This record gives sequence, structure tokens and C-alpha cells, in this order.
Amino acid sequence: MTAAQLRALHVPGDPLVLPNAWDADTARAVETAGFPVVATSSVAVAAALGYPDGERAPVAEMFAAAARIARAVSVPVTVDAESGYGLPAAELVTRLLETGAVGCNLEDTDHSADGRGPGGLPPGGARGSHPQTTLRPLAEQAERLAAVRAAAGADLVVNARVDVFLGAEDARAVLPEAIERAKAYLAAGADCVYPILLRDAGVLAEFVKAVSPAAVNANPLPGGSIRELAGLGAARVSLGAGAWRATRAFFEGYLAEIS
Repeated sequence: MTAAQLRALHVPGDPLVLPNAWDADTARAVETAGFPVVATSSVAVAAALGYPDGERAPVAEMFAAAARIARAVSVPVTVDAESGYGLPAAELVTRLLETGAVGCNLEDTDHSADGRGPGGLPPGGARGSHPQTTLRPLAEQAERLAAVRAAAGADLVVNARVDVFLGAEDARAVLPEAIERAKAYLAAGADCVYPILLRDAGVLAEFVKAVSPAAVNANPLPGGSIRELAGLGAARVSLGAGAWRATRAFFEGYLAEIS
């Protein structure tokens, strides 16, 4: 499947559902279950490689893992490329396409200034958590997305993550900034915008309406369903690290039973 075909699967009200994989085996499981696309989870891939999330894993290892996943399946792969690993846009695009991926996530968190402690962990935090983040200035991130689009042409579906809701105590209070960023990212060439961890249905509905008819990537709502997200107009649903966390919890329980 080409990037154009992946792009066409982003339909508001009929969302593309993405259970995120972290290695070739889990990617094959996603495909076997009938899902039309495999997405990666950076936290899960990094953990499988022995590193914390947040661009703490060597970039070569992250791209190698993505390439193994893409080789293992016949469906398209979209890669969680975090914040781009500090690579120039042209190099980032080249390396993503070399993995065999036709899509990517790019977030506006600045990992060089996120306040993480030694070993890549947030002070008092845990692997896979989302501490208070430092965002890149809007204009800087929009310029970076425009450079990625210029380098990729139509060959990469770009899902621009909007991280203002990470650590926000009041989702509605940061909604205006989220909408402003989303509109700027779409104008810069993003195909989809992703207000990660926006868990308030009412605020999500306002966000979707504000950027309509653009595609919006949502996360599952507390106690909600994919059908509810479809009703709110989501075009894409990412399960993020959910499958990895569930698998790890099962394994820990299994180990506890036999120890």
C-alpha cells in the first residue's frame, strides 16, 4: 500500500484503528487480526530495545526496529518517529522511507528540554510515563513539518502530534493553543493532527470541529469506545502503548504465578 492509500483510510467518522506494535512478531499479529495498517509505539519499541522513551534509544536501533517490522508484514507501516531525533528533515525522511514505512508521527515536544533525569527518566517518573513536557515554539515546529513535507512529497503520511494536553490539569484551558498549533501544522503539510491524551469527549469534539475537515487522531476515552470516537468525528484511533502495557502486565502476572 502506498502513502496515498494510507492517507485515504483517514475518514472522519469512520476511523482507522491502530493497535501499536513493537517488534516483527507483534506486527504480524496485528496484520493477522485483520488490521489494514501497522503502527509502532516509540515507548514500546524503546523498551523492547532496553531503553526509556523520549528519544533515549539510539536512532539507528529505532530505525532498524522499524525496518524489521516493515519487512515482516504486507500491510503499510507508520512509524512513531518521536520528535525526529534531531535529524535534518531531509535525512529524517530518507531514513524513514528506507525502513519501508509510508507514514510517521512527529511530535512537538522538545526532548532536549523536557527535564528528564539521569537515565532518561523523568524525576520521580517511570518508563513510558508522560511527564510535563516542553513544547517547541509553534513557528519552529510548523517550519520543521513544512521541511519534512517538502522532502517527502506525497510519499509519507505525516501525523503531527499536538502535545499541549500532556500534563495539563484543565484540557479546556489549553484547547485554544492546541487548535492554533493543529491549524498551523496542517497548513505546513501535515495530513493528520494528534492531540495525544485528550481524554475529555466534549473538548475533543470542539477540537475536531475547529480543524474540520482535517483528519484527527484520537486516543480511547475513559470508559469509551471506538464507536464513540467515530461519533465525535475522529479519523484515526491510536491505542498507543496500550497493547504493550497489557502484554507486559500479563507476563508479570504469569511470572508471579510460577515464582
